[in-house]
Amino acid sequence: MTGAGRTAVIAGRGGLAAIVAASLDRPLVAVPVGFAPEGLVPDLTFRVERLVPFLDHLADQGVTRVVFAGAVQRPRLDPALFDPATARLVPQLLAAMRGGDDAALRGVIAIFEASGLEVVGVDQVAPDLVPGPGILAGTVTEDDRRDAARAAFIVQALGAVDVGQGAVVAQGLCLGVEALPGTDALLDFVARTGAALRPDPDGARGLLYKAPKPGQDLRVDLPAIGPATVVQAAAAGLAGLAWAAGGVLLLDRAATVAAAQEKGLFLWSRGA
Repeated sequence: MTGAGRTAVIAGRGGLAAIVAASLDRPLVAVPVGFAPEGLVPDLTFRVERLVPFLDHLADQGVTRVVFAGAVQRPRLDPALFDPATARLVPQLLAAMRGGDDAALRGVIAIFEASGLEVVGVDQVAPDLVPGPGILAGTVTEDDRRDAARAAFIVQALGAVDVGQGAVVAQGLCLGVEALPGTDALLDFVARTGAALRPDPDGARGLLYKAPKPGQDLRVDLPAIGPATVVQAAAAGLAGLAWAAGGVLLLDRAATVAAAQEKGLFLWSRGA
């Protein structure tokens, strides 16, 4: 054992893992094969097919808790690579992966917890990344508030069937919803089609709204917003971004607020 109480960061694509790792003392950074994060050199990589040896290695390194940070898609499993111990988990792994995203993530958490590891959320190790209620930039109008309420209702409905965590609403109309391709694809679609869909060209420009799915385990897969989201929202002709306070990661707050101010967009962490 090299120490006690160490935290492992299971890092996926994007810049979140580097931010989380920087907030921890002596983190062990582990990356699933094929999902390298940005701005971070991992301590090790691992394959799902050899999950049990990986979990044993974490224990040997004094790891007692794990935080998942970054985007990871479901891997294609190679039966030839399974070790005997992990092979016994195949029914559990396949059952989880056949469900929706939430089911898959809950299955992964259960396996980590069964090995004696505590799974914690990003908000527990880097609470500044999850803003409470408030307007961080710009001005929110009554039209924006109505559009946000409509978008929140839509996102709740989407999440209930495990589809997505975001929607764009303008003038009470849904211009697009987030699905498997993600937020970038949604905003790109709105940029190409939104102007023609708005009934009043001089009316409210609309907003992107993001929130966790109903009943989602907030330790994994929190929706995220960052400077690039602001730039894309501006290109889509939107007035701003709103999200469920306490349930969305705000990456690089200073840069995101600066981008919103530059583009003339509002940022609203919307309370219940």
